[in-house]
Amino acid sequence: MANTFVQNYLHIIFHTKPKTTNLLSDDLPRVHQYLAGIVKNKGGKPVAVGGMLDHVHMLVSLPKTTALADFVRVVKAESSRWLKTINPHYYGAFAWQEGYGAFSVSSSVLPKVVEYIRNQQEHHKVRSFIDEYKEFLKAYDIDYDERHL
Repeated sequence: MANTFVQNYLHIIFHTKPKTTNLLSDDLPRVHQYLAGIVKNKGGKPVAVGGMLDHVHMLVSLPKTTALADFVRVVKAESSRWLKTINPHYYGAFAWQEGYGAFSVSSSVLPKVVEYIRNQQEHHKVRSFIDEYKEFLKAYDIDYDERHL
């Protein structure tokens, strides 16, 4: 084959660092838009970006030449730096937690995942982040230690 064709849809989830600042509700739309912009600038395709005050969900397609760990590191670093510029007094100590979850998504279920990300507010009225995250880990058959969640 003369060319390389890749479509990697990933549902990436990451959380604010414990004992630091969460996002402000008024800033959520801007933060999600900014995260989508980082994804685009890094050659990815942001399908959906959403979340809550303490965590983010991103459904993205990564470029074929980008390693997942590098991609997430850059997204978190650039967004953290940006937050500190928009409100230095509030976000001065802001940080994302070191870890993250990344789950492959089939193109056949993209609409369902997009809807899930867009409905985070409703979803978290009945389920905590940690319960949600454990469900992802179990669904993808990922072993984990409760101490590291």
